[in-house]
Formats: sequence, structure tokens, C-alpha cells
Amino acid sequence: MRSDLVTAFIVVAAILVLASIVGQVLRLRYSRGGESAAIDNLNDRIGSWWVMAIVLFLAFLAGKPGVSLLFAFAAFAALREFMTLTNATRADHRSLVAVFFFVLPFQFWLVHTGWYGLYSIFIPVYVFLFLPILSAASGDPRNFLIRVSEMQWALMICVYCVSHVPALLDLSIPGYEGREVLLIVFLVIVVQLSDVLQYIWGKLIGRRRIAPTLSPSKTVEGLVGGALSATAVGTALWWMTPFAPWQAALMSLMLTVMGFLGGLVMSAIKRDRGVKDWGHAIAGHGGFVDRLDSVIFAAPVFFHVTRWFWSVA
Repeated sequence: MRSDLVTAFIVVAAILVLASIVGQVLRLRYSRGGESAAIDNLNDRIGSWWVMAIVLFLAFLAGKPGVSLLFAFAAFAALREFMTLTNATRADHRSLVAVFFFVLPFQFWLVHTGWYGLYSIFIPVYVFLFLPILSAASGDPRNFLIRVSEMQWALMICVYCVSHVPALLDLSIPGYEGREVLLIVFLVIVVQLSDVLQYIWGKLIGRRRIAPTLSPSKTVEGLVGGALSATAVGTALWWMTPFAPWQAALMSLMLTVMGFLGGLVMSAIKRDRGVKDWGHAIAGHGGFVDRLDSVIFAAPVFFHVTRWFWSVA
């Protein structure tokens, strides 16, 4: 597993080296004094990707504890960003304390221990039923339905869905024992590369916008070009998965489509709230939700499809 992980990191590092060279050449030619915001943003993005790639690699090397802690932290940061855009009031104080300091860590502890029977229903069933009770106990009915719904949605998006990434380590796939972390590598590479390639194809040949009022940069040509390119890369990475090449192609296509739809939904929420980004924690990328939006929708589907057809538990 470690040799495959190192190979995957070398491939990613090679791509980032090439991207860094291109970014610096563009900066020297067109933005030496910061004249081009687009080129400066591109270099900020590349720099952030270097940091994220190294952090992910170190977490993967640390195994299940490292992966669980990393994505628990990402979920915490994403949840914080999400809740700042909601209608939560002081009446929701107890609910917010429970969400951040009990529900979130307990969900990731359940995932870490492999308790599928509980972590698969803990938030959608038990938290869904009991969390509104805490808010109702405050006695403040103003915007109650909106406040509770937003909090439930934030939990599902930022905690429940994100927790399915480390949950991939819990799968028991015959002949694939000890290599489950590579499923996360496969997921992250395909989904994030699809985002980048959709942006590039859209800039190069994009003409027809898919949802102008939600995300003006998303085009039909960008989606098709990015999805097919990322699917081709995912197919080439079949060796790090339990999938045959044709299965890796189908799984990659599924991931690119779900990632695109996730980005579209999260863009709709941002437009509704009148913001461009969820936050400013990651240079060139916005916030944690901005970076996780496509993974959020792709991870649960990828987890369950893999579990249904490949896992024995």
C-alpha cells in the first residue's frame, strides 16, 4: 500500500510541478507587478494545492487515525463556515454546542471504530429527531423552522457526507485488505481533477452556460470535457483500486457527475446568501466548503456503491 501511495503522490507532485512552472511563466510574462488578478489567483491556487497534497499524503501515511482526524477537522471548519451564513440566533446556543462538540466528534468516532450500523443513521435519524428539541427548549419560535432546517442541512452536508471519506477505510474488500486508503486517494484525485479540468475546458471552449444564474463559469463544454478527461485519468488509475479498468471508468464518471452536481447545489446556496465564497481560509480557493463541495456529494455515493458491489461487510 505504501509503495502505491508514494507512486500516487509522485504523480500528483509531478502535475503540481508542471502547474507551478506554467504559473510562474504566466506571472513573469503577464503579471510581474500583479497586473492580472486571474494569474495571481491561479498561482495562489497552485500554492494551496501543494499544501493540501502534502497534508493529505501525511494523513494517509498515518493511516486510519490520521485520515479520521484530518477530515474531522475539515468537517469542523466547513460546518463553522456554513453556520455563519444561517439564521441561527442565541436561542440556538445549546444546539450549536451539541452540534460542534458532541455530534461531530461522535460521528467521526463511530466512523473510526467502524460502527456502520450506527454512523449510517446517527445524524439522519437520531440527531434529526432530537436536535430540534434543544432549540425548542429555548422558547423562541421566531424563524424556528428555518433555523432548525438550516442546522440540519449543515450537519448533513458538512459532517455526515464528509464522514463518508474516512468511512472508506472501513470497507472489507477481498484481496484488497490494507489498501483501502487508496480508495480515498482515487476519490480525491478524480473529483478534484474533474473540477480543475472543467474550469480549463470551460475557459478554452466553453460557450453554452448550464446555469447562468447559479454558476456562470459552468458550461456544457466544460462539463463534458472535464468529466471525460477526469474519467480517462480515473481509468488509468484502476491499479490502485479493486475495480477492473471498465469499472474504474464507470466509477470515475459517476464521481465527476456527482461532484459537478454538488458544486451546483452549493453555488445555489451561496447565491441565495449573496456571497462569492464560503470563506477565505484557503488562498485562491475560498473556504473549506468551496474546496469540499464536489467531494461532499460524491463521497457518500462512492462509499455505498463500493460497499454494495465490492465489500463483503
